[in-house]
Amino acid sequence: MKRTIKKVAVIGSGIMGSGIACHFANIGVEVLLLDIIPKELTEIESEKGLTLESKAVRNRIVNEHLANSLKSKPSPIYSQKFASRITTGNTTDDMAKITSVDWIIEVVVERLDIKKLVFEQIDQYRTAGTLVTSNTSGIPIHFMSEGRSEDFQKHFCGTHFFNPARYLKLFEIIPGPKTSTEVLDFLNNYGEKFLGKTSVVAKDTPAFIGNRIGVFGIQSLFHLVKEMNLTIEEVDKLTGPVIGRPKSATFRTVDVVGLDTLVHVANGIYENCPNDEAHKLFKLPEFITKMVENKWFGSKTAQGFYKKVDKDILSLDLNTLEYRAAKKASFATLELTKTIEKPIDRFKVLIKGQDKAGEFYRKSFSALFAYVSNRVPEISDELYKIDDAMKAGFGWENGPFEIWDAIGVLKGFELIKAEGHTPAAWVNEMLASGNSSFYTVKEGATYFYDITTKSQTKVPGQDAFIILNNIRESKKVWSNSGAIIEDLGDGILNIEFKSKMNTIGGDVLQAINKGIDLAEKEYSGLVIGNQAANFSVGANIGMIFMMAVEQEYDELNMAIKMFQDTMMRVRYSSIPVVVAPHGMTFGGGCEMSLHADKVVAAAETYMGLVEFGVGVIPGGGGSKEMTLRASDLFRKNDVELNTLQEYFLTIAMAKVSTSGYEAFDTGLLQHGKDIIVVNKDRQIAEAKKHALLMAEAGYTQPIRRNDIKVLGKQALGMFLVGTDQMLAGKYISEHDKKIANKLAYVMAGGDLSEPTLVSEQYLLDLEREAFLSLCTERKTLERIQYMLKAGKPLRN
Repeated sequence: MKRTIKKVAVIGSGIMGSGIACHFANIGVEVLLLDIIPKELTEIESEKGLTLESKAVRNRIVNEHLANSLKSKPSPIYSQKFASRITTGNTTDDMAKITSVDWIIEVVVERLDIKKLVFEQIDQYRTAGTLVTSNTSGIPIHFMSEGRSEDFQKHFCGTHFFNPARYLKLFEIIPGPKTSTEVLDFLNNYGEKFLGKTSVVAKDTPAFIGNRIGVFGIQSLFHLVKEMNLTIEEVDKLTGPVIGRPKSATFRTVDVVGLDTLVHVANGIYENCPNDEAHKLFKLPEFITKMVENKWFGSKTAQGFYKKVDKDILSLDLNTLEYRAAKKASFATLELTKTIEKPIDRFKVLIKGQDKAGEFYRKSFSALFAYVSNRVPEISDELYKIDDAMKAGFGWENGPFEIWDAIGVLKGFELIKAEGHTPAAWVNEMLASGNSSFYTVKEGATYFYDITTKSQTKVPGQDAFIILNNIRESKKVWSNSGAIIEDLGDGILNIEFKSKMNTIGGDVLQAINKGIDLAEKEYSGLVIGNQAANFSVGANIGMIFMMAVEQEYDELNMAIKMFQDTMMRVRYSSIPVVVAPHGMTFGGGCEMSLHADKVVAAAETYMGLVEFGVGVIPGGGGSKEMTLRASDLFRKNDVELNTLQEYFLTIAMAKVSTSGYEAFDTGLLQHGKDIIVVNKDRQIAEAKKHALLMAEAGYTQPIRRNDIKVLGKQALGMFLVGTDQMLAGKYISEHDKKIANKLAYVMAGGDLSEPTLVSEQYLLDLEREAFLSLCTERKTLERIQYMLKAGKPLRN
């Protein structure tokens, strides 16, 4: 039976329920969001003469929850327009409406008795064959479906989204005793393909996979921090980006999630896993119990392990339980890893450290390795699922078994023994049989050690992906210090940046030109994409700064011209060029996307021409391209200035989209040409597919444009009056005005006496001239220098 999801019902509209509703709206699904009716009127409702029978009152809880969710930062929705896909109601008046939905998701309070009442109600109204799932984070699935109809049980399971539902990729699917295989297969595929998640089918064990391992890790640190007399700053320094974990590390993450939430899961594991060999670790240490008594839950109560007082962030002293000024943490071992770019390559160095950091890593990793080995096959038969869950649910760059592999399985095994832990017997068997790693790569595919077959088995589901890590060396065609060109197969090449933060300098530009040369000679098309955290933060401003400071203006002019010429080559080559941006796509990275034949952007793409922040205008064809795009939208008898002004403001206000979809609103992506992919893992494969389609359809090199309508003095005058007013109102500085006026000159096409048709090269020359002149300004150099030092813009 083919199953499609057109409409879902979400029962429960709290933070999690509203977040899930928003994410279904994100992908174009109609949503019915329901919650309970209030028991009494608010003061305002009474003053308005409303009663408990009024619709506004009966839907107050759901409407307030959804409104709060839509206002929250980071936003749960790709574009505020998508909120119209959500209809609200209440469980008393509107439960009958669930007869018309394809999937019902329960997201009510974590109490079995309440959940069972909700399922009883759902069972009365649902249409046979409709999916019913629970977002529980730990209540056993088999308890929830007891007493329900046969059809209900067949179509029922757990679907555990992690909070926030839009951003965290883990989607745990937990079958009940009677869940059909068809339902599990459908949800597994739907999670990956439509919701953009990493689907992991878990066993019905307490806390499932993600929280069982994640909470073990945090509880283990809670005990270790006292044992080793570490400060919370030291632990957060040791467990953050240095080991490929989020910046919030351990204690700041607990503050964000809420200590009460963590305690709830830890208590659940402690009560329901009496035979767990690490059972005592789930017992809360005394300082946690005290914090719970004091209601120091973190962000939601304005204090937890950290507390903001005015502009200062104070830290909790775990010995005195008093707040104090934050202390800077530093360790000699961490200094040794500064030159090692990838976290996966740092672990060997970290565990050998001779200071407190080295001791910490040996203790924490040995405990983690022992624990995860003993959870196979209890919580999962396949070890890769544990890694997937930790990467997708907790933001770890590498899962526990991947880290163990990086250290060496034998070395990790010895470490476990040395620290007094006991690894699972299957690890010993694996090593004895000559298997020396948990993972291997063969012909671009990842294989894992399967404890049932005692051999390396292919990880399922990866055929829809292209994993650049797996093909980087075997499929390399050409490389330099800034980029690698790989053969994706079927006549399509890929250019992958590998510079710091994927900045675009001379080496990357050389690689793009080389990639186009190669593709034009021997291949069918080209993709420009990578799988780093961000696509590109833009041009190498350090290089621009050095040239400007040294007043090497001829060299700077040539460098800018090379950038412009390379972008024009992306646009005007004899093969299709598809750009695949994701994450931060700023400045030059955005300009590259603007010049592509097609953009296949990830839903989580934060795109913008942000050059104003460093005191210049877009100089790699961005100012030209936005003028061209405005010109293409001019219609007879329309007020053309208004259209041009919108594109001008996109640059002048350095607007950055908060999602790929929002980039359509700012004109950086174009309807009918560019597309969005929700699952970033599928992005390179999807980009390749589109490059191939364009090539097979008969791609012809476009002809350079010389029909761009610019408005001359008419537009320039309007822009100059506008910047004068902004300065007079103290909204912008003198230097902001100077940059804006330079941009105005470019986008107006100069001070032409009347509207005129011009070429792209004409605009590129104006753009380059304006960029160069701004590079001679002291205040621009101050902005660039501040950005290089502080990583944020200076307003001067």
